[in-house]
Amino acid sequence: MHKFMLRIMLVGLAVFFLYACGYNTMQQYEEAVFSAWGNVESNLQRRADLIPNLVETVKGYAAHERETLEAVINARAKATSVEVSAADLSNPAAMQQLQAAQGELSSALARLMVVVERYPDLKANQNFKDLQNQLEGTENRINVARQRYNQSVETFNFSIRRFPNSLTNKLLLHLERKEYIKAEEGAARAPEVKFNE
Repeated sequence: MHKFMLRIMLVGLAVFFLYACGYNTMQQYEEAVFSAWGNVESNLQRRADLIPNLVETVKGYAAHERETLEAVINARAKATSVEVSAADLSNPAAMQQLQAAQGELSSALARLMVVVERYPDLKANQNFKDLQNQLEGTENRINVARQRYNQSVETFNFSIRRFPNSLTNKLLLHLERKEYIKAEEGAARAPEVKFNE
């Protein structure tokens, strides 16, 4: 009987150890998702902060391109008004709303850059060049941050589905899978730009 009780205790300790390891690992991976999401938000904010300066610089040279400038300003306002908290990372609708607003902003910026091509003096302006370089760098940072976020989400989502973590999650944590940042619908097509002349 003594050996039987010892075996039960050892099995119990082994099960507890597996649950404890899985518990901590899942918590760690969820924190990595939150951290990666913070980096995405930071870079999106950097882009939003650059846009007013870019618009003002373009406005000085191309004031009659009002429709395009207003589209950028409106898209920026919409994109910065959509907030996704860490709690929303499991909400497909919230993530889709964010992605749609950010996609609209990217499209408006692409149209603005096409308009800029019509103004050689503007393209030669050092302030505009600096802003354009900063914006390009920020777009690259956003892309890298999105990739890292998606990698963190993949690791986390797998960790809550993997056995025995799935049992630990089901019994103790109740963590939900996180949503990936996906390409917006039609992202493979170049934006259509029409000049009203």
